[in-house]
Amino acid sequence: MDQLANFYHAHIAELNRRVAEIVSREQLAGLVIHSGQAHRQFLDDLSYPFKVNPQFKAWLPVLDNPNCWVVANGVDKPQLIFYRPVDFWHKVSDEPNDFWAEHFDIKLLTKADRVAELLPSNITEWAYIGEHLDVAEVLGMSKRNPDSVLNYLHFHRADKTQYELECLRRANQIAVKGHLAAKNAFYNGGSEFEIQQQYLSAIGQTENEVPYGNIVALNQNAAILHYTALEHQIPSPRLSFLIDAGANYNGYASDITRTYSFEKNRFYELIVEMNKLQLAIVDLMKPGVKYTDLHLTTHAKLAQLMLDFDIAKGDAEGLVEQGITSVFFPHGLGHMLGLQVHDMGGFAHDERGTHIPTPDGHPFLRCTREIQANQVFTIEPGIYIIDSLLGELKADKRQSQVNWDMVNELRPYGGIRIEDNVIVHQDHNENMTRELGLVD
Repeated sequence: MDQLANFYHAHIAELNRRVAEIVSREQLAGLVIHSGQAHRQFLDDLSYPFKVNPQFKAWLPVLDNPNCWVVANGVDKPQLIFYRPVDFWHKVSDEPNDFWAEHFDIKLLTKADRVAELLPSNITEWAYIGEHLDVAEVLGMSKRNPDSVLNYLHFHRADKTQYELECLRRANQIAVKGHLAAKNAFYNGGSEFEIQQQYLSAIGQTENEVPYGNIVALNQNAAILHYTALEHQIPSPRLSFLIDAGANYNGYASDITRTYSFEKNRFYELIVEMNKLQLAIVDLMKPGVKYTDLHLTTHAKLAQLMLDFDIAKGDAEGLVEQGITSVFFPHGLGHMLGLQVHDMGGFAHDERGTHIPTPDGHPFLRCTREIQANQVFTIEPGIYIIDSLLGELKADKRQSQVNWDMVNELRPYGGIRIEDNVIVHQDHNENMTRELGLVD
């Protein structure tokens, strides 16, 4: 943890610098950043799993404690109002003494509704950053999530500090262990549910702790892009396995996908070539490259792959222009990664939040920015047999360019997605996922 603690010192300095700049620009006294509150289930005395405000966990890795506050103006030592009630029903968080604690002036809050006593006296001059606007209103904060402030924070969140990069590496390292366990469970005959349990056990995290709901799909379920059903029944025959699963470290996410064939057949060969395609796109990443250009290049490469495997006929350029590749690869190439799986700021041209639109015909791309050093992205091309999309293709003149016999042969396998998490440096790319042990 020593190295992480050293990185953290510079991380806090950078966050303070950003706050100082934006509050000066917007003539604010500072930012009051709320960790959030528990959400009670309707007509019940139970709460939903708590999910912390990402702007709060940018400052410190406190992920499971509602009713906490960071008070920062960028000049003074930031304050942490840490919720620690007297409670014999639940486990109370320990008083902070981790590596990050020395960087805050810590005040303990025993009753959530008494926080006003610990907030600045000139609270009307501060901006509230958080989800609970009603709480901010009661506390007298009229400036709630100002667009100018959020746009600035989102834009700069793309530029990762060394502390953040190290957290992302460790999130990948954890997830790789889970992926290797899941792969082994697949070849040993596990059901989707059993594979999920093996994954969670290997990473030592619960379903509520991982950054998103894992996709564990066997056979044709792999064609459902956000499949989370987790069937207990073991399919026969066992054909294919797609797993899209990540892990959490200090609030930072990994997001990794692999696809496997139970036998070495034509589908297996398609996985091998998709893997080569994915690595070729990673190699094209460097500062100054537009992420949209990577996405469009992926479609061009996928078109050629579809011709090589006799999935489609014609020429590669025509398959892209007519939207045929988009039927087989309907989602975006990837997204920014960090405090959130789909990190904010992926469409921002500047600090003001000027929107960079997606290319025509590609509405689901989640990042349109120009790549810069110290930014982190997922690269996740795919190819799927999705009947609802193929139905539209089959209904018009484009249907003659598709080899429907090959589509029918691939349908039981569902689809393929290969996803790595990549840090772009000034002079090279760091493919965290591969370098930490998930090589294929």
